[in-house]
Amino acid sequence: MPEKWTGELVGRMHNEDVTLEDLANQMGVTKGYISQILHCRRTPPNAKERLNTAFADILTKRKTN
Repeated sequence: MPEKWTGELVGRMHNEDVTLEDLANQMGVTKGYISQILHCRRTPPNAKERLNTAFADILTKRKTN
């Protein structure tokens, strides 16, 4: 079962039109890897913090462009 934070992040991604590809590019990983984390098939250390930071960085970049 996915963790609560993954559902919250997916909801925020939907609201802000941020894709798996956007997150993957920001983090330097593949879309598949992001998907595995969000579906709890992979649980790397600090995943919650790393994905939330990448999400925030994407929004910041969009505001400055």
